[in-house]
Amino acid sequence: GWMAGLPALMAVHGVLLWGTLSPNARLFGPVLSRLPHDAGGVWLTIDDGPSDDTPALLDLLDAHGAKATFFLVGARAAARPELVRAIAARGHGIANHSHTHPQARFWALGPRAMRSEISDCQRQLEAITGTAPVWFRAVVGHANPFVSAPLRDLGLARVAWSARGYDAVDGDVTRVVDRIAADLAPGAIVLLH
Repeated sequence: GWMAGLPALMAVHGVLLWGTLSPNARLFGPVLSRLPHDAGGVWLTIDDGPSDDTPALLDLLDAHGAKATFFLVGARAAARPELVRAIAARGHGIANHSHTHPQARFWALGPRAMRSEISDCQRQLEAITGTAPVWFRAVVGHANPFVSAPLRDLGLARVAWSARGYDAVDGDVTRVVDRIAADLAPGAIVLLH
């Protein structure tokens, strides 16, 4: 058996690895990675924090008459509730991006830790804004078998993206814009930081 078993084991693990690391993989539950083509525009999403950059982002969006959805980290929102309220007051969406943003290990969280990350952020954002978010973005876009149950229980939909500029790792504006532009089409979900 090992000659047949080893390739089968590798294939199964390959599928699980793909489902975990690919932001648009639907292996562990539904994920929105594009809007319908007839939506007529794009959805600007910002994994923001909130942070010191939030006021400048809000001013820039206002200057261009644009709206975005801010995927916020619960613990950071708790530390800066005035920024969360400013985002909402200016007409932007507020969404869940986990409570502590465990970047290196989100993909490996067990059921209790996954539920805590999602539900703690949900409670924090609702306490600040008075409204429960309806969107969730997984940390680094990763998922695992334990992400779907808390999302379902909290009425959250998982959102990925279809256009990304890698602005969190590349400060060159031209390269970032070029990467995003290459994937822009009606219905695109744009990820920024």
